[in-house]
Amino acid sequence: MDWSTREGLEAIREHLAGKIDGYAHPEVFAVGITPASSSAEIEFPHINVGSGGLPAVILATILGHTSGSQTYDMSPRELESAIEALAPAQTCSDVEHPNLAAWRELHAEIADNPARSLVAVFIADLDDPVGSDADATVRGLLSGHEPVT
Repeated sequence: MDWSTREGLEAIREHLAGKIDGYAHPEVFAVGITPASSSAEIEFPHINVGSGGLPAVILATILGHTSGSQTYDMSPRELESAIEALAPAQTCSDVEHPNLAAWRELHAEIADNPARSLVAVFIADLDDPVGSDADATVRGLLSGHEPVT
């Protein structure tokens, strides 16, 4: 598999997505971290909209996500696995890798403060009902408003 070209990354995405029975690309997905303070707001350094690309498939593979809107608690080891799985994509300099940068930032944050926890949000359709506080936060950030639950 060729990680160095856009076409190669697309082929890898299709290959991995084909291994997940019933996989459907989400409209939105993100990985976030709970705050270090008593605030309930979850921080999302990068939110993907309309780009069910390779990072979404890698995350879905690791977390066991197939389709629909769902929120998952995520362990530091699962995040590390996602980073390791996506890292070869860096060889493709034709595309930016904001998920990899965000995931590495989150990995450093969780290592510095293990009392924080990670969450992954997949939103199949923005018309789906809000399923969690993390889901509400993502939607609020997308619309430029404070999260509403």
